[in-house]
Formats: sequence, structure tokens, C-alpha cells
Amino acid sequence: MATHNLNINISGRLTRHFFTPLLFIWAAPTRARTRTRTRTRTGVLPIRCYLRRASNFSRRFSFVPSAASASGAQEWNIDERFDVIVVGGGHAGCEAALASARLGAKTLLLTLNIDKIAWQPCNPAVGGPAKSQLVHEVDALGGEIGKVADMCYLQKRVLNTSRGPAVRALRAQTDKREYAMQMKNIVESTANLCIREAMVTDILLGKNDNVEGVGTFFGMNFYAPSVVLTTGTFMSGKIWVGRTSMPAGRAGESASHGLTENLQRLGFETDRLKTGTPSRVDLRTVDFSGLEPQHGDEEVSWFSFDPDFHIEREQMCCYLTRTTKRTHQLIEDNLHETPTYGGWVEAKGPRYCPAIEDKIVRFQDKESHQIFLEPEGRNVPELYVQGFSTGLPERLQLPLLRTLPGLENCSMLRPAYAVEYDYLPAHQCYRSLMTKKVGGLFFSGQINGTTGYEEAAAQGIISGINAARHSDGKSLIVLERESSYVGTLIDDLVTKDLREPYRMLTSLGTEKCPTV
Repeated sequence: MATHNLNINISGRLTRHFFTPLLFIWAAPTRARTRTRTRTRTGVLPIRCYLRRASNFSRRFSFVPSAASASGAQEWNIDERFDVIVVGGGHAGCEAALASARLGAKTLLLTLNIDKIAWQPCNPAVGGPAKSQLVHEVDALGGEIGKVADMCYLQKRVLNTSRGPAVRALRAQTDKREYAMQMKNIVESTANLCIREAMVTDILLGKNDNVEGVGTFFGMNFYAPSVVLTTGTFMSGKIWVGRTSMPAGRAGESASHGLTENLQRLGFETDRLKTGTPSRVDLRTVDFSGLEPQHGDEEVSWFSFDPDFHIEREQMCCYLTRTTKRTHQLIEDNLHETPTYGGWVEAKGPRYCPAIEDKIVRFQDKESHQIFLEPEGRNVPELYVQGFSTGLPERLQLPLLRTLPGLENCSMLRPAYAVEYDYLPAHQCYRSLMTKKVGGLFFSGQINGTTGYEEAAAQGIISGINAARHSDGKSLIVLERESSYVGTLIDDLVTKDLREPYRMLTSLGTEKCPTV
């Protein structure tokens, strides 16, 4: 399949250079300020306007009655055909489905739970070093993660302000439930986009071993010439709390079974990765008087280039505490109770977001480690204990929390857990994110071995664009490594044999101009 190289260079807040024939059309500049209508700036019509106008995709939905059965009963079959099918409603899946639908492709989004679209199961935050640069670029391509983060922030801070502009990064603490609701509303109201609950278990192949559609656990088949898999942590997922485990993609949600085995039969290599999330505590039981407050910036910065989304709101405060000698002693005495050090989970976890027991083991010379207490919403009492994920049994988690200053009398609302899941090393994909073995099949997000909402969204929008173009017989786009953080991310994934969760870093993009 032919590809187009797309260079994205963003210097300053609004100067953008795009691959115009693909994503934008030129229009006369306008000064219209109405919030409810899409405006043009710097002579460029935003992607969502252009995508709504793309209507050259075929519409193939037919209602076909079958012949009467031998018993004389009348049977009816609905042959559901689409241009693009996206599997998974997380951050990669949302961006992929939206990009595809806005390009005019009739798109189906299949997800295990419609109510959990765009859920933030770990830290409800967007941005950070290199991650905010990815969000800016996704926004430049017409994506939604930056806009929704700007609408739903609880606090915003620019990190690394004492250093050079290439490593400065915007980070937003977001309202978990508001974020998911806003993104779900956007997905549900987008033209050409259908949503349906289903567990995909099979990839259907047609002639020449190109993808033809997907099959579900309950026996439904959906057909499309392009399929995007964004399975997150759900593919054969298993969560661990100490020595106890259960099949799940995340707490309270079932895992997806059958798809791994199907992909293996098609010749794909699979492996296992691990991640985790900390306990949640009741903020009403925390003594903040002795903790160091972490206020948001007085001058608010923004992810999106669209000023219509630059609406300031009241910010909430985060707090800083630290581990103590009692914290370290409790962990050291019970390392054998954790999945990793107990030896019953061998999957590798994220290097740059380790469990607290990993920090204690790796950095034995450190007397304490920073722990941040961050709100999960404006109207809920849950605090996210950042930097304190653990695989310890639940019976030890509350005593562990109460070793932290300010949390001596805290109540735990949700236990911490680790989750291991299947992924497919991304060297099995081209830089377009289409797989090398099956034409029309694309991988995005944690299925490619990445970690983070931002990395997932960046892959999702590229796979969504390319899936739509593939279904229309057009050449696929490739972002050059030297031109963008998204390009660097994808180039690393497909050219390196990565065996641990991949996190984007500013140091990985040293060959190119920084995104500010």
C-alpha cells in the first residue's frame, strides 16, 4: 500500500503546517466568533468541517431476508456492513472512530461497555513531559483529547518551567466522570459513527487474506474492509491483588477472551505486559494541614489551539506527602506477598511509573519518595494517591496508606491492583499502523505495547485516518520521525523490539523541532 509522508511542525502556539490535501481545505479567513459554529483561522478550515463534507464513501447497509428454512419458518438476517470497524472505546478507539467518521467513512465502534467510553481507569490526568506535545499534535490533526481536557480540568500546571522550552510540558488534572461524559457525548453525536456493545473474538479474512470484518462472542458478524483494534488492557486481562487474581480488563469490568488465540492462529506474535493503579482514599478522612499544597498556575495554559475551548474554571488543589521509614519497612517485610516479587507474575511493568515496592527495591539509598494526593472530580470524595500503586494484598494496603503523613486516619475507598494483559509487539505493523500480515487490519494503543492515554490517542487518530483512507482505496499517510512527536512514537514502536510498556519522552525526539 502506498503511503504519503506527512510533516507536522508546530512552533509557537498557533503556527501550523499541515498536509493540506489530506486533512484541510483552504478558506478565506473569517472573524466569526460564534461558539456554536466552526470558524476558520489563518486561512485553514478545521478538520471537522472538511471531514463532514467528505461524502464519497459508499453506504453499504442491506436488510436481506433469507429463503425459508426446511421447517417452513421465515428467517431474517441483517447484513451489517461498514467502511471501518473500531474495536475498543478507550482513548485510542475514540480518536480512531472520530477521525474515520469525520473523513466520511461509515464507522462502527464496538466496545464492551458503552458507559465506560473514554474512561480514565488510572490517574485522571492528561499531559506531562512529551505527553502534552502529543496532545497538541493530536489537536492539530483534529482530535478531541486536548479539547476535552481543556473543558474538564480540575487543575493545570506547566511543568519544568525552570528548564528550556523543549522539555516544558502542560499537565491537567481532569474530572474523571466529566471527561468520560464529554467524550461519550462527542462520539454519540458524530455523523457516520455507530456504537454497539460487543466482545470481538474473531478477525474475519476475505480473499488474499485481507481483513473482511469481525466476529463477536454472541455470534454476530460485522463487515468492513478496515478494522482497528484498540483493546487496551482487556485482551485476556487479569487483575491481581496480592496472591488473588480474577479475569478482568480493569476493576469491575470483564476481560475480553478469544481474540488473542484468533490473532495467534493468523500468525501474530503475542506477549504479556503489566501495569497497575493505586488505592483511592476518602479526602474527608485526610488531614491536609501538614501537607504541602500544590496549586495550579494563575495563568492557565491550553492543550487545544482552538480559543473556543479556552474557558477558565475554578481550580482545585493537590497536595504533596512523602513515604516514611514505616512505609519502607512494611513493604520490605512483605515483598513476598506481591505478584512481581512473589514470582507468580512475570510480565514487565512500566519503567517510568513503577509500583511503590519497585521504588523501594531499586532506590534503597533514598529515605523517602514523593507521593501526590490528587482529586478525581469536583463532586466525589475520591483522592488518587499518585506514585503509590502496589501489588500488596488488600489487608496490608490500608496499614500502608496510614504510614503516610496526613493519611494516619484515612479511609480506603478502592484497593490498589495490578493488571496483566496481552499485547502484540508493534514491529508487526508498518508506520501507517496497518499490520504486515493482514491488509486492512490496524493496531493502536496498549495493544502495541504503549502506556498512557496520550500515546493511545496519538496512535488512534493516525490509525483512524489510515483505516478510512484504506477503505476508500487511497494511499496511507506516515508521519516522519523528524517532524513530530507522533511520528517519533510510531517509528520507535514499529522499528524496535519493545518488551516493556513504552512511554514517550522528550529525549526521544531530539532530531526534530520541539512542539510548544
